[in-house]
Amino acid sequence: MHQPPSAPILNSFPSANELVESLAAFIVKLQKDSIDKKGRFTVAISGGSLPKQLKGLIGNASVKWDKWQVFYADERAVPLDHPDSNHKLCFDELFSKVPIPSTNIHTLDPSFIEDLEELSDHYEKELIREFAQKDSARFPVFDLILLGIGPDGHTASLFPGHELLAEEDRWVAYIEDSPKPPPKRITLTYPVINHAAQVAFVATGEGKVDMLSNILDKPEEGLPASRVKPVYPGQLYWFVDDAASAKVQYPRTPFRL
Repeated sequence: MHQPPSAPILNSFPSANELVESLAAFIVKLQKDSIDKKGRFTVAISGGSLPKQLKGLIGNASVKWDKWQVFYADERAVPLDHPDSNHKLCFDELFSKVPIPSTNIHTLDPSFIEDLEELSDHYEKELIREFAQKDSARFPVFDLILLGIGPDGHTASLFPGHELLAEEDRWVAYIEDSPKPPPKRITLTYPVINHAAQVAFVATGEGKVDMLSNILDKPEEGLPASRVKPVYPGQLYWFVDDAASAKVQYPRTPFRL
């Protein structure tokens, strides 16, 4: 019998700096557990404001960058050095400042950006190479997926009312009509996100206050971020600051490792 998803754990911090430090400590602990267990740490990262929240990893001697395998939770169909590229954003904010081997960062193949089906298929093959030969699971099981939320409640490139919300088979899907530019993107699907061992949303600032309340207090509204429900024994965490959680009624959990 399938176990129901565990309830999300909401960690709210008085300041953005405390959030950054605690998020880094959380990631380092997951990394250690994963490396001890299987010799690697698999992570998927979104773009937006999220990469800036990972600065607590820079210069952190506990981070074993050579053991990380990094994928993108979603990516825009643009060259890797384009201002809209999530990879460029993550590279500028984080990866250019740490000793991670470039081969451990799995980018989209820019030669396919004109053909979204080929682009998403190629990225799915990257996932298969990393996961299918090492884990015998229907879907890849990331150690950690890090996500943000948009003002409309979207996460990754899963947007309200879009047909991709119902995707149940593909690991990577493409979208040609994103309501937020650029319109052409690829994204991990819910089956992949919800099979992760740990998923963490990061949201800061009073600009997120109404949306955060909607997602956590009214999950029945079915916003894309509300549909992130890791299957048991996976766990969903929220790392937010008090400005973002000011209207949330959902119970907070004191942060502890």
